[in-house]
Amino acid sequence: MPYCRRLSGLYLALLCPLISGNAHADGEVTRPAIKANRWQENWSVLADPALHTQPLDNLKYIALSADNPANYMSLGATLRERFEMNNAPGFGTKGVARDAYLLQRFQVHADVHLNENWRIFTQLEDARAYDKTTLGGADQNRLDLRLAFVEYIKALDSGLLKARVGRQDFAFDLQRFISSRDGPNVRQSFDAVWADWETAQWRFIGIASRPVQYFDDHDFDDKSNNDIRFNLLRVERLVAGSNELSAYYALYDRSDAHYLDASGQESRDIFDARLGGAAQGYDWDLEAMAQTGAVGAKDIRAWAGGSRVGYTFGNVNWTPRVGLQLDIASGDKHPGDGTLGTFNPLFPNGYYFNLGGYTGYSNLIHVKPSITVKPVPKLSVLTAVGLLWRQTTEDAVYTQPNIAVAGTAGQGGRWTGAYGQVRTDYAFNSNLTGAIEAVHYEAGQTLRDAGGHDSDYVGVELKFSW
Repeated sequence: MPYCRRLSGLYLALLCPLISGNAHADGEVTRPAIKANRWQENWSVLADPALHTQPLDNLKYIALSADNPANYMSLGATLRERFEMNNAPGFGTKGVARDAYLLQRFQVHADVHLNENWRIFTQLEDARAYDKTTLGGADQNRLDLRLAFVEYIKALDSGLLKARVGRQDFAFDLQRFISSRDGPNVRQSFDAVWADWETAQWRFIGIASRPVQYFDDHDFDDKSNNDIRFNLLRVERLVAGSNELSAYYALYDRSDAHYLDASGQESRDIFDARLGGAAQGYDWDLEAMAQTGAVGAKDIRAWAGGSRVGYTFGNVNWTPRVGLQLDIASGDKHPGDGTLGTFNPLFPNGYYFNLGGYTGYSNLIHVKPSITVKPVPKLSVLTAVGLLWRQTTEDAVYTQPNIAVAGTAGQGGRWTGAYGQVRTDYAFNSNLTGAIEAVHYEAGQTLRDAGGHDSDYVGVELKFSW
């Protein structure tokens, strides 16, 4: 497609593989890369038997028509095993001592292409937490339907029309606020209607959705969460080359919300803008969000901003990248008045800060310098230090996803603490990856006065995808 050759970044990752196969600029057709979101893969190139080079390739492309190679089915699976140790969940304020456990996520999927325009994608997920002391909603969800949607794609001379209906996932930008939640064990899905129109420079998206409510009483018991509604209108534009400029308006409704200073029906109007790009070794991602509306009888006035900037030394051994991450989110400065200032992080990414879960995106100031190196092509090593304060001492310290630490609201100073993070990622081959992450959090005096203490997290992960 002519517009595929001009797209980059988000467009290239999400759009072109679904409509134009897998080809280099020189026209050479290659095997597709396995993606975190398996529905983004396109295995139609295996219609050519010469590309069947790995075991079970006959299951990656099962012809459904002798006349139309676009009519096929592709099967796949993902198994992720992660051992975690956390010696102080919630900084030890929840009465949970050292916790060591195994998280297992197993997924199987079927991708059926009826022709060039229609497809049906389904994915089952079985997520289990072995020996975990306290189970949260993102820890365990035994056998259930994670994704099941029908998609229509129509390529026209002026652009691309795309629509999906059913259970699906979506994530935007760096997934600060809208994510597929790949960090925790149970990923986030939505029962939604999605439509977009895409050209070489523009993309317009509309979504009407309800997040999936997870149950673990018996198999296949998940359902739409009728207490939450999330709708969105978004526009994206490529500017100054490959820079991605986007903005969206969203409506977040929750029937029974509870904050430290407000309860009741929550209706948030959300305004978001973001600019991301890279050039000459530099990379940047800047995002800001404002929230208005009401919770019960109280008006909402909340806001947040995040940035990641870095420079990669491409001509230096190990290609080091020096980065700086800055985040800020509002808290409630005046409890008892008619306004709620606590920022709602919506559907946050569980590993945006780190996998330890010690840092929530509410009432926070976060500064994180980092260095990433690649000693060998398949290995990356990140070392970072995070410094944290509260935006206001009148509101609490928050942990993931948006949980107030008891005894911190209105108490102590702004300083929350500091953490050190080391993470290594290694790609053994195209199917198997591994990661090790360690986080040590030095609790500030406010957390200590609330009964908290220093915390340590270690995670070891292997993921096999076929």
